[in-house]
Amino acid sequence: MERRKVLRLFLASSVAAAISPNLVFGKIPFQQHLDFSQLDFGPDFKWGVATSAFQIEGAHDLDGKSASIWDTFSHEKGNIKTGENGDVACDFYHSYEQDLDLLKSLNMTVFRFSISWCRVLPNGTGEPNQKGIDFYHRVIDACLERGLEPWLTLYHWDLPQVLQDQGGWKNRDSLAWFSEYAELVSKNFGDKVKNWMVFNEPSAFTALGYLIGYHAPGLKGFKNFLPTVHHVCLAQAEGGRIIRKNVPTAQIGTTYSCAHVDYYTSEKHDKKSAERWDVLLNRLFIEPALGMGYPTASFPILKKLEAYIKPGDLEKLSFDFDFIGIQNYTREVVKKMGLIPIMKGLEIKPEKRNVQEITSMGWEVYPEGIYQIIKQFAAYPGVKKIIVTENGCAFPDEVITGKIHDLKRIDYYQRYLKQVLRAKQEGVNIGGYFCWTLLDNFEWSEGFYHRFGLVHVDFKTQKRLIKDSGYWFRDFLG
Repeated sequence: MERRKVLRLFLASSVAAAISPNLVFGKIPFQQHLDFSQLDFGPDFKWGVATSAFQIEGAHDLDGKSASIWDTFSHEKGNIKTGENGDVACDFYHSYEQDLDLLKSLNMTVFRFSISWCRVLPNGTGEPNQKGIDFYHRVIDACLERGLEPWLTLYHWDLPQVLQDQGGWKNRDSLAWFSEYAELVSKNFGDKVKNWMVFNEPSAFTALGYLIGYHAPGLKGFKNFLPTVHHVCLAQAEGGRIIRKNVPTAQIGTTYSCAHVDYYTSEKHDKKSAERWDVLLNRLFIEPALGMGYPTASFPILKKLEAYIKPGDLEKLSFDFDFIGIQNYTREVVKKMGLIPIMKGLEIKPEKRNVQEITSMGWEVYPEGIYQIIKQFAAYPGVKKIIVTENGCAFPDEVITGKIHDLKRIDYYQRYLKQVLRAKQEGVNIGGYFCWTLLDNFEWSEGFYHRFGLVHVDFKTQKRLIKDSGYWFRDFLG
């Protein structure tokens, strides 16, 4: 591995530490041998981190911001395992400059972040909040000043509560609400931001929020889920068209949570169940975007979507995205199930399969899964390019004499990256890889317990501490 930039790295670390006294820098205790390097991914490959507004920003009611569904949900007793909320989170709202210094010191080139809808449009529609718009201008400018590319996600789950009070995504008016929001954001930031994502993981926020109620807004049942799916699919394409109109030269994508699905046995009923799981997890939102319609043949209950489809809707579901974001962490192994293949107990948990490597989230470490799902998505003729917009892992971290030797996380990244490179070397057009995530943050219904960051955050003091995994990326990309 090249070491010609050691002096530059040292200077960058020194400058960042001088600017930001809460940062702690160090050296990783080892350098594991790899049979690949950064150079194998090509000179134009993008390296970065992904974040989301609600999980890091804090400042939940500052400078005109209104409540989102996650503000409401996290304050309701019993919704968050740890009883915590995102009121302060990582306080990125006040700490963004030092956090971007951190990112730059790790030799990353991309900062993926989302806009908080209720920070820029507190009423969901209508009068914009200039203080919120100004904040994101400051973040974007800070990225550009540091040579970081801002990649902007329009919607990462934090719908304004005032819109949820009117039915949220279940209400067809959500298409108009989202279109107004997309117009505002793309017009305000389009001269600076050239890489855009419409949605973050629509299968996750619709199923978890409107089908099983584990995430905000906590609704359950197909009567909530099906209209939400259709309205989100329409908004996905319309958001792309709005960005294209306002930022003609933009690279526009959208991101999908996805996982390779295996069946538990080769019995016909297990295979059928795995097929249905694959529809909900991997196919439900990308196939309409590609002009293929809804995958009803593989999961007949989706025919009930017809109740919400109006004349002309099917033609409006598709958009010619420049890239598709793949977000993968593990795989799913499925056995025979009832009607809804997403409820607890239907996917065979790793511990039931004698899996030895499990993250703190209970997810199997299965590096080949990212290769398999990349190949699956790349097989669609309409997918031009793939960006791995999220990949990462949570493990218990222990601070020992000011250091975090998170060797399991380093091993995870090395093995998953090798599988990404495998797909790329087989001809898949993969243009980038973004870690989830820069900072330990508010992990939705799990609270602050599960730590995914390359940087440890002490949530009492807001002190940052780069983990060995962060230093590994610094050296790998140096």
